[in-house]
Amino acid sequence: MVKGLRVSILLLAVVGNLVWSFSAKANFNGKLTIEIDGLKNKEGQVCTSLFASSQGFPSDRDRALQKQCRKITDIPLTITFENLKAGSYAVAVFHDQNNDRTLNSNSFGIPKEGFGFSTNPEIRTRAPKFSEAAFLVAGPNTNIQIQLKYF
Repeated sequence: MVKGLRVSILLLAVVGNLVWSFSAKANFNGKLTIEIDGLKNKEGQVCTSLFASSQGFPSDRDRALQKQCRKITDIPLTITFENLKAGSYAVAVFHDQNNDRTLNSNSFGIPKEGFGFSTNPEIRTRAPKFSEAAFLVAGPNTNIQIQLKYF
């Protein structure tokens, strides 16, 4: 009987910890602060898209979890996203110099405006995949830095 009671208490403790763990994640609200550096001027605005999966990353802003455009007041510019659940995210940023909310490119598809991605992956012939730009939000405050590139 004592052995059965010990097993029951152990089982109750394990289940209690699991329930607490899941409720803690459900109530988690993280904040992401992005410092965007490398802007070549203060013309226009900076548009930032936050993705929680590879779907749409990096160019389909309509599939972004959150997005915002901000007038450039300071260099580096700081942008914040709030109410994020714990998990992997990736950010795409561009310097929208003409305020059309589009990353303009030339006839060869090469961007005419500055751009950047979380984790600052090396850019060669294509935009990075989500996995190459992904980072983890696991605490109440996550800070990243993105260095813009211009061609």
